[in-house]
Amino acid sequence: MIARGTKMAKVKAWEVADDFWERVEPLIPVRQRLSDQAYTRKAGGGRKPKSPRLVFEGIVYVLRTGCQWKALPAERFGSASAIHARFLEWEKAGVFEALWKAGLAEYDDLEGIAWRWQSIDGAMMKAPLAQASVGPNPTDRGKKWQQAAFAGGRSWRPVIARRDRGEPA
Repeated sequence: MIARGTKMAKVKAWEVADDFWERVEPLIPVRQRLSDQAYTRKAGGGRKPKSPRLVFEGIVYVLRTGCQWKALPAERFGSASAIHARFLEWEKAGVFEALWKAGLAEYDDLEGIAWRWQSIDGAMMKAPLAQASVGPNPTDRGKKWQQAAFAGGRSWRPVIARRDRGEPA
């Protein structure tokens, strides 16, 4: 826990400070190999697993910047799909919920949370005036029901009455 009024070293928004990592690290599950599975890979083959701290920094990078998983800088974090796979593992294991609860508990100790009085507000609906400002759907512009009327005032009609192909002219 950080004492009030102490200054922290400047780090980039996605970099994990040492004191924060000390609080996160116990929440990260240890990866274990399945004992009932036979592994046929050669000893020393394949890439070494990424450190949990680097994976966590990659996850924080995505959350802070809002970028897509595939847009993670490969030179810093390596394979984006490996980071995403670990994110899914940790999410399933409840790491982020535990982190959220720990953060709430720490904030409650520092500032105090008024648990009796909480409110939330939000709305999810279509914008009422959006259609007027946007116009018709581009895929509907060529449909018959939206075409303008004939310039002469009346729609086109054939000169002769309708007949079937089998009837003589």
